[in-house]
Amino acid sequence: MADYEGLLAESIRMKGHNGDELDAYLARPLGAGPFPGVVLIHHMPGWDEASKEMVRKFAFNGYICISSNLHYRIGPGSLDDVTAAVRTAGGTPDEQFLGDFRGAMAHLRALPYHNGKIGCIGFCSGGRQSYIAAGSVSDLDAAVDCWGGRVVMAPEDLSDRQPVAPIDMTPNINCPVLGLFGNDDVAPSPEQVDQQEEALKANNKTYEFHRYDGAGHGFFAVDRPSYRPEQATDGWGHVFNWFGKYLTA
Repeated sequence: MADYEGLLAESIRMKGHNGDELDAYLARPLGAGPFPGVVLIHHMPGWDEASKEMVRKFAFNGYICISSNLHYRIGPGSLDDVTAAVRTAGGTPDEQFLGDFRGAMAHLRALPYHNGKIGCIGFCSGGRQSYIAAGSVSDLDAAVDCWGGRVVMAPEDLSDRQPVAPIDMTPNINCPVLGLFGNDDVAPSPEQVDQQEEALKANNKTYEFHRYDGAGHGFFAVDRPSYRPEQATDGWGHVFNWFGKYLTA
């Protein structure tokens, strides 16, 4: 008889930046564990069905995964309207993101079936935020940046909400970083990915980058025309190898 398999996935409430209570989605394998933890940072289109499906994918593969709704402060409304409001406002403030991110980590650490290790993965704007977390959160064990744009920023692109280019945080990175990028992408462009890699190399950071021909932005997104199954399958393999190396030992 095959081994029993089961997972639990549910909407929860968690404490975020400044003690704000926000919505999150959590999935975990059934059983006593202990299981490693992953914070999944959703893309700019929002806390959507595809993001929650990936949370469940991590649970199926043996991780406790949590994804908080980083756009919830905008208020109720359709996903498109909320995302448009976030874009108009200039994106999620980096300080607020870090407060919410630390709240998600604290939630994982309080679970009795957590093994004490936490990684993060982010997509699009979430990839940028994953890089920020790697450069700002000292007790993060591993990070994955999936095509994060605006890691490299010109001075004129900085704002009160995003006051520091993530690439300038590279010297402070304390965890290994995996990067997945499409060579047909423009945000980040291949040249910007080169700059990001050079910064990691110059600062002697542990990293691994994989770049895919025939793929652009969002090539993991099964619900979008950008989906590239061959490249996505290979990319997911690297993600689970990365987290398996740094979160399960």
